[in-house]
Amino acid sequence: MVPLNDLLLFAGAALLMVLSPGPNMIYLISRSICQGRKAGVISLLGVIAGFLVHMFAAAAGLTALFLAVPLAYELLKWAGAGYLLYLAWQSVKPGARSPFEARELPVDPPRTLFFMGFLTNVLNPKIAVFYLSIFPQFVSPEHGSVFAQSLQLGVTQILISFSVNLIIALSAARLAVWFAHHPRWLATQRYLMGGVLAGMAIRIASEPRGGAA
Repeated sequence: MVPLNDLLLFAGAALLMVLSPGPNMIYLISRSICQGRKAGVISLLGVIAGFLVHMFAAAAGLTALFLAVPLAYELLKWAGAGYLLYLAWQSVKPGARSPFEARELPVDPPRTLFFMGFLTNVLNPKIAVFYLSIFPQFVSPEHGSVFAQSLQLGVTQILISFSVNLIIALSAARLAVWFAHHPRWLATQRYLMGGVLAGMAIRIASEPRGGAA
């Protein structure tokens, strides 16, 4: 299984990922603001179902990759660091918007809310790239089954994402109102997130094979 220190570091990366602006967060915030908390929670359940698809696909794919190409770790390590730098740039680039600047959405029934949440996540390249580029940094054949380690990381990421997104969905309206009255904090939130993501990218890129893997 994944060592505790590595699991905690991964949990930190997963937390940063869920807090960084992306299709899932924007959709959940917008849905909660436009249609209420219940709609936001139903949409979140669809998002979690989408995470399960990504998790099992990544677990199966990484198992096959490590067996076929043992040296693939090094390439994926740099891909993971590069991806985090990309997320950092998305947070601070000119014209970037905070997810709390929500967009308007039409009112949908529960079945549509769940399906749209699921589709938003399954088609979200941010999640797919996170699983395929970050997971390998914390998986090592020396610690047992790559598939089992991938599932352990996936479950950890899903629990973190569910907890954070549930809080966001339940408090989205209040947060949006607060940010509307404190616009400077929208920029602060973006730059702070960008800085932390860049720091995580440097940490991953500089870790030796026996460190965060």
